[in-house]
Amino acid sequence: MSAVPGEQSRAGVIGLGMIGGGVAVSLARSGQAPAVYDIRPEAADGLAGVPEPLGSPAEVARASDVVLIAVVDADQARQVLSGKDGVLAGAHPDLVVVLLSTVAVPVVHELAESCAKDGVELLDCGVTPGDKAFENGMVAILGGDESAVAKAMPVLSGFAKQVVHCGPLGAGMAAKIARNVITYGTWRAVHEAAALAEAAGVAPNKLITVVEEADPQGATLFSWLRMRLAGEASRALAGQVKRLQDKDLAAAQDLAGRVHVTLPLVEVARACGAETLAITAGENA
Repeated sequence: MSAVPGEQSRAGVIGLGMIGGGVAVSLARSGQAPAVYDIRPEAADGLAGVPEPLGSPAEVARASDVVLIAVVDADQARQVLSGKDGVLAGAHPDLVVVLLSTVAVPVVHELAESCAKDGVELLDCGVTPGDKAFENGMVAILGGDESAVAKAMPVLSGFAKQVVHCGPLGAGMAAKIARNVITYGTWRAVHEAAALAEAAGVAPNKLITVVEEADPQGATLFSWLRMRLAGEASRALAGQVKRLQDKDLAAAQDLAGRVHVTLPLVEVARACGAETLAITAGENA
């Protein structure tokens, strides 16, 4: 049975780990105590406001209008959806499934096709940061049809501080994957910078202080992209930045050679500097 117009959508959560458990608690705090399931019967113990788990994903589907799946990987998602007593076994008209698990984009389309056979709409929904799941503090990064987004929005806004609809099916997962590239890429950049500084006699905590005091909100991270999107990154400015970038990275490579530190990311950043700044071969003079 689907929700009656004007009534609150019924939420379901499958998978009560760090993300799913936090989502369930946040929904309960928002007045939407969800139907839940986890392969571990004790998974809901200690989750404030979260009811006792039901016996199967199918039971959660029958009791919900929007089912959030927060399992670890693609194989678990397939099992939860299509396995014996899976979500699709309990599907009803207008059911929306929201996949919170991070999987490859082709898997999103595969799962959506499985859902469509039973008249179920699927949204891909990357979520971040995971450690804010219990505090209604995550961003929901959505891909899928507008109609399905509208149906799911009351539930999504019940646990997320911000819901960003990135585009059609797969777009949410692509945005989440891209966000992860930034995370792990910057971790590598910090690793190389800290190794370089420490080898040159600078304590890592001093480097942290310098960076945080100089750029406390991390605005530098997207500064060039924002300028490009605003049309402010002119050819002349890009050329000037390219010269500074090449000079500074050359200095880093020189220091690395002297203190015997390898900087593969710096090598790539310097070699691909023109591409980073969107300078064509003819302009890179």
